[in-house]
Amino acid sequence: TKLSGEVVRFGATIQLADEDTEEKSTFQIVGTYEADIENGLLSITSPTARALIGKSLGDSVEVTTPGGSKSYEIIRVDYK
Repeated sequence: TKLSGEVVRFGATIQLADEDTEEKSTFQIVGTYEADIENGLLSITSPTARALIGKSLGDSVEVTTPGGSKSYEIIRVDYK
């Protein structure tokens, strides 16, 4: 079945907006061995992916990373 573009799940391509800087970034959630952050492929085990899974379009997500805490808004969810 085709997945909807509303809820973030494994395989989704997500566009995020940093709530502080308004900077946009796009990632696809992939398996651990496929991950390549330089090419926008985010590991399912990363703190960012774990925070995004199950969230919906328009949700605000707070991610705690080694560099500190960041807040993002989910502005697009696609399945390709």
